[in-house]
Amino acid sequence: MELKRVVVTGLGAITPIGNNVTDYWDALLNGVSGAAEISSFDIEKYKTKFACEVKNFNPLDFFDRKEARKHDRYSQLGMVAAGQAIEDSGINAKDVDKNKVGVIWGSGIGGLNTFMQEVGNYVKGDGTPRFNPFFIPKMIADICAGHISIKYGFRGPNFATVSACASSANALSDAFNYIRLGKAVAFVAGGSEAAVNTTGVGGFNAMHAISTRNDDPLTASRPFDKDRDGFVIGEGGGGMIFEELEHALARGAKIYAEVAGAGLSGDGYHMTAPHPEGDGARRCMQAAIEDAGITIEDIDHINTHGTSTPVGDIVEPKAIVNLFGEHAYKININSTKSMTGHLLGGAGAIEAIATLLAVKNDIVPPTINHFTDDPNIDSRLNFTFGKAQKRTVNIALSNTFGFGGHNASLIFKKFAK
Repeated sequence: MELKRVVVTGLGAITPIGNNVTDYWDALLNGVSGAAEISSFDIEKYKTKFACEVKNFNPLDFFDRKEARKHDRYSQLGMVAAGQAIEDSGINAKDVDKNKVGVIWGSGIGGLNTFMQEVGNYVKGDGTPRFNPFFIPKMIADICAGHISIKYGFRGPNFATVSACASSANALSDAFNYIRLGKAVAFVAGGSEAAVNTTGVGGFNAMHAISTRNDDPLTASRPFDKDRDGFVIGEGGGGMIFEELEHALARGAKIYAEVAGAGLSGDGYHMTAPHPEGDGARRCMQAAIEDAGITIEDIDHINTHGTSTPVGDIVEPKAIVNLFGEHAYKININSTKSMTGHLLGGAGAIEAIATLLAVKNDIVPPTINHFTDDPNIDSRLNFTFGKAQKRTVNIALSNTFGFGGHNASLIFKKFAK
């Protein structure tokens, strides 16, 4: 069958460096770090005392008090990001068949705040099982997708993707495939996470996964730097409107870029560590390139997973060199996590937005906080260190990898009829 073409017609983002797409993009181009001392709980006894929190977010600016109590923070952030994307696209116009508009929303953890609070209250009590009636609906990782569908009346395919840090990239991949197979005309897709809390920070501290550079949070996220010591946990969400091309043209929608391809793979190797040779990452990128019907020489830019972890930051560049060969050194590579921190299940969506905007605007945001080359990482690669670089970006690739060996790559290209 002939596959439908898919384009992006709306964007929304609420991030540690900007609570809308314009502010987020401007902060990326200017190399702004979102890291700061944690404000949401008492950090005295924690090994890590900083994170990339969303700033100046008041749920009551978006929900009435009664409704706000029904949503975990991850869902609040997700609904706001999705709402921005929907408004940006105009997809909720009266002439849209809502039976053919779906919602796919990813989260790696879901309502961790709610789970922590409810279990904490029970432990502090007298053993009587008193729980909030919204405990389960607020906690489950699919509920944000459901709430978006309910609020806007979109009745097409509706579900959540859960694949750790690849969750929202998987959501975008699924939306892309459903549309080009003719199963829907549009999707609200993306993801959100809100794990900057006592259990999230404490759990990642126990794994020795996050940075403990408490004396200098702003430079703690150091992708590809020799002295990196772990990722910086972040929170937020990103939403995109994926739409079938003819449907978008018929309603006069603005088009940011075309979704060209998606690739997925599994490492089949380890619970948390990537394959040491980057086998899964390489196959994932290769699958996306083949899916897009392009060659490796067509890729101008890669937004890497680039978390600032000791092992992961060695493996991904190795996979890039193994796949792209000499062309790898002509690609602008970056890690926007150096600024946003790692949004876990929300990472793929906000990084896909950054990748798409690099294509639209012909400029690649920097990788900040680079001080010392790592001898284990090929220094011939252009990591876009320090400042944004202007260049023609016709086609770009965004990588997202998750615990469990889940890998997702998305490809965006300039739109041309």
